[in-house]
Amino acid sequence: MITVIIPTYNEEGFIGPTLALLQRHGDPRLIDEVIVADGGSHDRTVAEAEAQGARVVHAPKGRGVQMNHGAAQARSPILYFLHAESGPPQRFAQDIGQAVQRGATAGCYRLCFDHDHWFLRVNCWFTRFDVQAFRYGDQSLFVRREAFDAVQGFDERLTIFEDYDIIKRLRGQGPFRVLPGKVRTSARKYLQNGVYRMQAIFYAMYFLYRCGMPQERLLHTYRAWVRQDKI
Repeated sequence: MITVIIPTYNEEGFIGPTLALLQRHGDPRLIDEVIVADGGSHDRTVAEAEAQGARVVHAPKGRGVQMNHGAAQARSPILYFLHAESGPPQRFAQDIGQAVQRGATAGCYRLCFDHDHWFLRVNCWFTRFDVQAFRYGDQSLFVRREAFDAVQGFDERLTIFEDYDIIKRLRGQGPFRVLPGKVRTSARKYLQNGVYRMQAIFYAMYFLYRCGMPQERLLHTYRAWVRQDKI
């Protein structure tokens, strides 16, 4: 059985369609529950989630904190973390179940965007490779509960690159699998900031993170460069 965990903060207009897609694509024999871990939204995010039958839990704002909070209340042996603006492919529950049965400890999908820009297509093509540098949170993440507990979940000290960090630690617990399907996610941040500019920012942030820049400075830099209100 699988618990789907979705962190949210002001995702009105996105969380509803995502949950509806989960209902269409999910197998009720495998999906035990859907938990929306909300970080204090002040729009209709919670109302949309509850209208779709999700279980809403409240946590301090911060994606890692929210996902840990949702995981702490999950009752399934497999956890599946999904972003609010992302939709998994059909049969995702069967894919995850089969991957775990074949020995995977954790894994993710490939990525595609809801905007047909050639540069975004090229970026997504690289997500098929099991290379740590090509792992993004938008690809979603499934993990056995015992492995998640063994690495003590997401590092709540991290505001940026918390997904990258936990995947790196999970690789020490067992096989990591990149599934052949694609998670379709919103390109809104690219469209708001410019496709090439946004990707250049991601590359720069990744370089600064790998060079050891403290989270406080990373966060300040990100907020200065990116037009958004999520972090």
